[in-house]
Amino acid sequence: MKKTVCLIGRPNVGKSTLFNRLIKEKKAIIMDEPGITRDRLYGNVFYNNKAFLLIDTGGITFEEGNFNEDIKLQAELAINESDVIIYLVDGRTPITSDDIEIRNLLMRFNKKVVVAVNKLDNDNLANEVYNFYELGFANVFAISAAHNLGIKELLDEVTADFSEVEEVKSSYPRISLIGRPNVGKSSLVNAMLNEERSIVSDVAGTTRDSIDTNFRYEGNTYTLVDTAGMRKKGKIYENVEKYSLIRSLKAIENSDVCVLVIDASEGIIEHDKHIASYAIDAGKGLVLCVNKWDLIENSDEKIKEWKLLLKHEFQFIPYVKVVFLSAKTKKRVHTLMPEVLTAYENNNKVIKTSLLNDCIVDAVSLHEPPSYKGRRLKILFVNQTSSNPPKFTFSVNSKNLVHFSYQRYLENKIRESFDLTGTPIIIQFKNRSDK
Repeated sequence: MKKTVCLIGRPNVGKSTLFNRLIKEKKAIIMDEPGITRDRLYGNVFYNNKAFLLIDTGGITFEEGNFNEDIKLQAELAINESDVIIYLVDGRTPITSDDIEIRNLLMRFNKKVVVAVNKLDNDNLANEVYNFYELGFANVFAISAAHNLGIKELLDEVTADFSEVEEVKSSYPRISLIGRPNVGKSSLVNAMLNEERSIVSDVAGTTRDSIDTNFRYEGNTYTLVDTAGMRKKGKIYENVEKYSLIRSLKAIENSDVCVLVIDASEGIIEHDKHIASYAIDAGKGLVLCVNKWDLIENSDEKIKEWKLLLKHEFQFIPYVKVVFLSAKTKKRVHTLMPEVLTAYENNNKVIKTSLLNDCIVDAVSLHEPPSYKGRRLKILFVNQTSSNPPKFTFSVNSKNLVHFSYQRYLENKIRESFDLTGTPIIIQFKNRSDK
């Protein structure tokens, strides 16, 4: 299973800057004002053929304040679930009382701690790193997150014990049911298995961990995963859910297809879209499942309204299919697995290179790339370089000439030519001189 690493430190030492640097995108808000990050942020890091889930926590301070206890609890949850802790300190200031208290907190956990002394971006400050051995940890590294200095050495140590080969998944395709608490995931598991496999309750948060069950469908075996309800990050302080979000994210990472369960009686909320994005970012097949359809009056008329609503709310994933069912009455439950299998097959689809190039040649002849400063993008060759999800690599004269709107156009043309329902795809561009 993918390892987990968390960033710990007091406010304004550069955790969010380092987080963005490691995940290679601007996901965490960066400001000079301390305490901007209050909840945990999550991202995937790939380094030297190794991968891990990275957690960015809020800055810990032991002064009295409205959010300090909540931030500390969030950090403790992240520490407990992590394999390695990156303890970030500010190399331009002496060790503070908060640094000492955080050190004492980390000592209570039997985890590997790597100290990253940040903001050491010139030779005059390099010697400051030795002062931080006083914290009592053996692994201390000088870095500058803002200037990308010392990051390689830091990651070498963090991932020293990580395997290059991810854990081999079950030989059976894994299907994870994901969604907010109390949308009926456990009831749907029981309906699909036709037995009381999971505890079903009206109390939100009954499922505290991911539960795996093998089952047979049309002569083949699959693994069904019932995950804990994923609350908004600001509402996950209850002890009953302490690790549910992290473990649900890991369940998504280890899945082949995710089924996002939505409560028809409550409608679509913003967090449903956030949960869908977790699966898409992980490159997994996805099916939208509107549950509790038995509670909807005039369901035949309402289904048209719901389809329009779903198309609007989930316009970022128009390729994902929707099923309407009731786990409680088992009505239309049989419609779910065919869509799951379509998403699974398409997520693993391999397209012939000759057919792919024919598709792109036709696309370019219909709509040439726009010119930029007298230069025009030329697509020389395209091939599928991986699957799960399908990844298409375009060899071009200059990838700097690729406009995002033209990339979207190419993706749409690929989807028009080949059935990729239910799966995200990755499109990347490389210059002909690139290896």
